[in-house]
Amino acid sequence: MLGDVAAPVERYPRARPLVIAASPMQIPGASEGSMPNIPDDIFTEPENSPDTLANLGPLRRLAGTWASDQGVDINPKADGPERRVFREHIRMEPIDSQANGPQLLYGLRYHIHINTPEEAITFHDQVGYWLWEPATGLIMQSIAIPRGQVVLAGGTAKPDDKQISVEARRGDPRFGICSTTFLDEAFRTDYYRIDITFNGDGSWTYVTRTDLAVRGKTPAFDHRDTNTLRRIAEPVPNPLALLVKEGVAT
Repeated sequence: MLGDVAAPVERYPRARPLVIAASPMQIPGASEGSMPNIPDDIFTEPENSPDTLANLGPLRRLAGTWASDQGVDINPKADGPERRVFREHIRMEPIDSQANGPQLLYGLRYHIHINTPEEAITFHDQVGYWLWEPATGLIMQSIAIPRGQVVLAGGTAKPDDKQISVEARRGDPRFGICSTTFLDEAFRTDYYRIDITFNGDGSWTYVTRTDLAVRGKTPAFDHRDTNTLRRIAEPVPNPLALLVKEGVAT
């Protein structure tokens, strides 16, 4: 996905394709001069819950370990687009709540590992966090890949939403994309979006879209990936919740 050159990763669902919105999502603070509703006291932290799993809003359905061998990647090559099938393993672990002064966040730390049936070497590796702010409905996904690229994508959702989306744009100082010099000049990522649908059987399907400006080619390549993940292990509670359960903390 994103800056992948040989075989980028992104996703569109096999069973229920999603329509990618043409207009930008409304993300809190993305277009205003300052984030709305910032209190005068920016230092005092709110009361938090030790149980992250109970406070993840729509992200609760992502917690756990997931796998699928039905992923599909459409990536650019010198002689045209290439379609590849991939195997994907994702671990989403609850973390203790985090506070930026009055802003309280609950989240999941994740690791994605992907390879293909043809090759043993890693096809794509990605780490980051999914974060939820209950007070505003803000959701965020941070992305770091070992090709010299990081992303912070944002969106909004309600706790029981069956679909969630986040997006980022190159040059946006809040929800943006930052790449190493080579990627920025040869395979520049201008836009990133992921749409997730929570399915009735407990699985979830994602579609990712990346607008990839390949040097010497126009227009930008519409790079997509899709997969439907099924849970293979339940999530372990966050560290503080485990300590409370053991009677070590309150």
